[in-house]
Amino acid sequence: MSDPEPSRMKHEDTEEQTDCIEVKQQRHELNEVEEKHCKIKTSRKKAKQLHTCSQCGKSFREKGVLKKHMRIHTGEKPYTCPQCGKSFTDASNLRKHLLFHSGEKPFSCDQCDKKFISSSSLKAHMTVHLAEKPHVCSYCGKSFSWLASYKKHQKIHDEVRDHVCCECGKSFTAADRLKRHQRIHTGEKPYKCSYCDKSFIQSGDLKKHERVHTGEKPYCCTQCGKSFADASSLSYHLHIHSGEKPFSCDQCSKKFGSSSHLKSHLTIHSGEKPHVCSFCGKSFSRLDVCKQHQKTHEEVRDHVCCECGKSFTAAGDLKRHQRIHTGEKPYKCSYCNKSFTESGNLKVHERVHTGEKPYHCTQCGKSFSHSVTLVSHIKKHCSVSE
Repeated sequence: MSDPEPSRMKHEDTEEQTDCIEVKQQRHELNEVEEKHCKIKTSRKKAKQLHTCSQCGKSFREKGVLKKHMRIHTGEKPYTCPQCGKSFTDASNLRKHLLFHSGEKPFSCDQCDKKFISSSSLKAHMTVHLAEKPHVCSYCGKSFSWLASYKKHQKIHDEVRDHVCCECGKSFTAADRLKRHQRIHTGEKPYKCSYCDKSFIQSGDLKKHERVHTGEKPYCCTQCGKSFADASSLSYHLHIHSGEKPFSCDQCSKKFGSSSHLKSHLTIHSGEKPHVCSFCGKSFSRLDVCKQHQKTHEEVRDHVCCECGKSFTAAGDLKRHQRIHTGEKPYKCSYCNKSFTESGNLKVHERVHTGEKPYHCTQCGKSFSHSVTLVSHIKKHCSVSE
């Protein structure tokens, strides 16, 4: 009888060889799959970097994005506004621009109901409510809600004025400031009033002007409830409540609530009168006074009282006149209960309490609280000398 042991061992060797061949085959297949996967990955990577700008070397995943990018170099603006002819590099900017013409503002703030043309403008506005100012200046520590405002601000420290006017050489930190400046040279006034024929260089000036027609006064004083058409008027008004006059004249120490009033006052000392009337040649230190004066020649009295029909050349004169009808006396004495229709009358009255006598006689040194009293006093000196 033959021994079964060698036969069993031979069978086991065959099984082991088969297993080994199978493992080798599986490993080879796995290597092939891995190699194929690497090739796909490499080709995808190459495809991602396929669209490269020939001008600056920047690469893009999509051909359409490269096409849009190329317009930076070529200056091509294929999307044109049918209403004003302004052109844009992409369709989204044109869509946004068209909302300016329609007046549509589809994005509303849920906290203050203010409306915006784009979702990005609404998002930027929301930081006002959150009081979030994540962008901090590394030079002075000032923080900003918007990255764009922060970048503009840092240019002040870096003294980077990389936007230069080709007409006069004046340089600016931002492109939009240069654009606004260039309108001085071109005479372009793209912002047209929808109520009259006036046009403006800046959208903010148009907005402010249109309040003359609409009567809108969005800036309210929290202390007395009085409203104003612009922020600067409210700021100036607040100084009346605080009594603060931060702007001082270095020649006579007189104080003012605003820098513009100080600037106007300084012309008294310099004697400068750059604004000349084209009708009579009379010159003025202030442009607004010159314009008011010119209305007397042109007989323009465009400020009319709705109560009695009396007309005035200036809005301020009409406002003062209307207090006769309303009985309003907004200027209150800080020493007694008396009130006045005009600030000048209050000023004169308060000298009774303070004892201030600002009008001095140069001949005898005597002082007076009223200018008219000084004039009559000087006449006495003249009559004595005669």
